[in-house]
Amino acid sequence: MDTIHAVILGIVEGITEFLPVSSTGHMILASKLMGLAQSDFLKTFEVAIQLGSILAVLVLFWRKLTQGLDIWFKLAVGFVPTGILGLTLYKFVKDFFDPLTVAYMLIFGGVVFIVIEYFYKPQHKLEHLSEISYKKAFLIGLFQSLAMIPGTSRSGATIVGGLLLGLSRKCAAEFSFLLAIPTMFAATGYDLYKNSGILDAQHLQILLIGGFVAFITALGVIKIFVRFVSHFGYGIFGIYRIILGSVFLIFVL
Repeated sequence: MDTIHAVILGIVEGITEFLPVSSTGHMILASKLMGLAQSDFLKTFEVAIQLGSILAVLVLFWRKLTQGLDIWFKLAVGFVPTGILGLTLYKFVKDFFDPLTVAYMLIFGGVVFIVIEYFYKPQHKLEHLSEISYKKAFLIGLFQSLAMIPGTSRSGATIVGGLLLGLSRKCAAEFSFLLAIPTMFAATGYDLYKNSGILDAQHLQILLIGGFVAFITALGVIKIFVRFVSHFGYGIFGIYRIILGSVFLIFVL
């Protein structure tokens, strides 16, 4: 893996981290197209550079994060399910980092989004983060834990949970973005700790390049995405997931 690979995967990560299409899944599929084997370092890279995208959330949403401790407590509650299951199932989950799993989960998640959008009614939805209860935050966190399987999509799972629990499209997206902060800081830190023995100076340089590119790319994607789903919904992402997963199953895998 070289610098060019890191830049390409950083762009893929920055574009897809906050779209409900699975950033990890896209990086695994992109790696497959570039002929990169799913080595221990590549698996760590695919987790760690997501921190670059999360830093973009801190930059863009700092006002919401500094309005009080309530939002931080809700994010902590939402993180609990993923934190517990992540520590318990870490080694097991890494075994699913393969293109075949990603393709199937992309298709399954796409069907879920289309079904939910079909039945979605915009009336009487929670529009503001302050309206989310601690119970809803915890339940959304349970949905997020499903995304440990590559191809599911962390943002996709949390957005689906939010929509089913009565959040508006925009509110569900924003809470998903913010919930990524504790989740990805913890996931990245734990993964780097567990794999510190395989990392050398060149690996760290590649990680920094990929993370920086992901950060810059995500800055532009987040605002566009929020405006888009506020007006058009998530159905188009469901269709995209089904098409992409099917193409890989038929022509690549």
